[in-house]
Amino acid sequence: MGNGKIMGPILIVVGIVIFLLATAFVVLGYFSGRTDEITSVVLGISCFGIAPLALFGGVGTYLFISGRKEEAETELIRKKESILGLIQTQGHASVGSIMVEMEMTREEVTNAIYELVSMGLFSGFINWDKLEFYSKDAALIGSNTCPNCGGIRELVGKGVVKCPYCGVSLFVPEDAVQTQAKPKAPTDEKQPKIQ
Repeated sequence: MGNGKIMGPILIVVGIVIFLLATAFVVLGYFSGRTDEITSVVLGISCFGIAPLALFGGVGTYLFISGRKEEAETELIRKKESILGLIQTQGHASVGSIMVEMEMTREEVTNAIYELVSMGLFSGFINWDKLEFYSKDAALIGSNTCPNCGGIRELVGKGVVKCPYCGVSLFVPEDAVQTQAKPKAPTDEKQPKIQ
């Protein structure tokens, strides 16, 4: 990883050095009288200076840009792993604490969670009122009962499901058993657990 960020500038410098050496050689030949035609000078500089510069410079620039992109993607993967570890270790984490710890915006944190859900690596729910992510056992999330308020949803679904009673977003794993139940609002005695 990161070889492009190292090799890219090296190839660019090699291209510049070849260009300068070829140009100096051809120009010195012209001024020393070894050639008297300007077209020979232009052809020499073009073939032995500009062509290697374009080749090495182009490849070097491509490698450098690719290396930077790869590094950015690797950093994002590390951040997702850290977010997942933080939520699973503590059981819950606020969006604000994740934003500060990972140096990410709220949108980046939310997108990272949704990507982890789509990859099947995270199951749990978020309380949008408190902006807290909760890691839950896949069996609890895969049921029809909301782990936050106790309301019963008609279908489990997969991916992200919003509880119609308390509004939390439930992250249901792909391998959750699909069941159906008659929808039922939470009873008064079973108030939302997370306020």
